[in-house]
Amino acid sequence: MEKNKILIGVGVAAVLIVAIVLIVQTFQIGSIKKELSGVTGSAIKQIDTSGWTENEKMNYEMHGTLPAGYQGNTNQQTKMVGGC
Repeated sequence: MEKNKILIGVGVAAVLIVAIVLIVQTFQIGSIKKELSGVTGSAIKQIDTSGWTENEKMNYEMHGTLPAGYQGNTNQQTKMVGGC
């Protein structure tokens, strides 16, 4: 009987953790979509696609994916993965 209570407690805790993570990620995704849509306050940003290939433009328009080398904000430092 005691094992069942422990298993139920662990299950409830796991469900609560998953629910909290989903709620946090929902807000994060919302802010990312708002940023990428270009609407931040009263300013409207346009993404410059002049140097993109036709395939990259199609992927952005159809799927919302940005090219790997896209530098959206030049004020941020370039983040290198595995670099010094």
